[in-house]
Amino acid sequence: MEAVSRTAQWTAAARALETDREDRLFADPYARTVADTIGFELLERYAGAGTVPFLAIRTTYLDRQIVRTVQEHGIRQVVFLAAGMDTRFYRLPWPDGVTVYELDRPALLEAKAEMLAGEPRPAGRDRVAVPVDLTQDWTGSLKEAGWRSDEPVLWVVEGLLFFLPEHAVRNLISTLAGHSAPGSVLLGDVISKSALENPLSRPFLKSLEEDGNPWLFGTETPEELLAECGWDVREVRQPGEDGADFGRWPYPVPARSVPRVPRSFLFTCDLPTTEVRAA
Repeated sequence: MEAVSRTAQWTAAARALETDREDRLFADPYARTVADTIGFELLERYAGAGTVPFLAIRTTYLDRQIVRTVQEHGIRQVVFLAAGMDTRFYRLPWPDGVTVYELDRPALLEAKAEMLAGEPRPAGRDRVAVPVDLTQDWTGSLKEAGWRSDEPVLWVVEGLLFFLPEHAVRNLISTLAGHSAPGSVLLGDVISKSALENPLSRPFLKSLEEDGNPWLFGTETPEELLAECGWDVREVRQPGEDGADFGRWPYPVPARSVPRVPRSFLFTCDLPTTEVRAA
């Protein structure tokens, strides 16, 4: 798999560690399988960056928002962009009739399919793997896979935006808004620009760069970014704040007014209902 795709196994390894805890926030019985040896090697290589508690919180936040969205909003199309080694199709309680689309590089999706080949597919839901390069035009491939732009969709952009340059981030988020029907929802995460500039982050960021997956983008104002790209921001949470703590965040959370603080943001957005979106 491409270097940037291997970080998906790093995330899976962190989910496996959380699953092993007696006080676990979630159970991902497939995480250790898809993490494979490389996932735990990367977890050790990137140790000390605070990523394990963050990944537990991010997974929990998105799990709960995904379940709430499909149950309360009645959305039946869910699209994971850069799905990586995510196994939510198998482990979340999806309502009947949901179709989960997983977009990622062809090599990653092939490797994932091999790893999970022996797992039974849960009844009442469908999973469609869509091999694409998200830096290129991918909407046509998604439509060919059965996704409908005239029906509400839940987009999940987890662990992706910091790997892209700013113009690509804006283009992607704007594309999601432009191809969404009223009632659509966007979930995801992004980091602050200060997280890329903090001296304490240099060893971690250098390791990522050496491994071929540098972090490129951060913003101090995620609300402005999302709004400028066509979304109504319902909430933005930092790990450790109410609604994004879950008893896992071990660090203080300085106020947003404090400058030059490395931050991570988890967000939930809705499509504005006052505008007509492109089909």
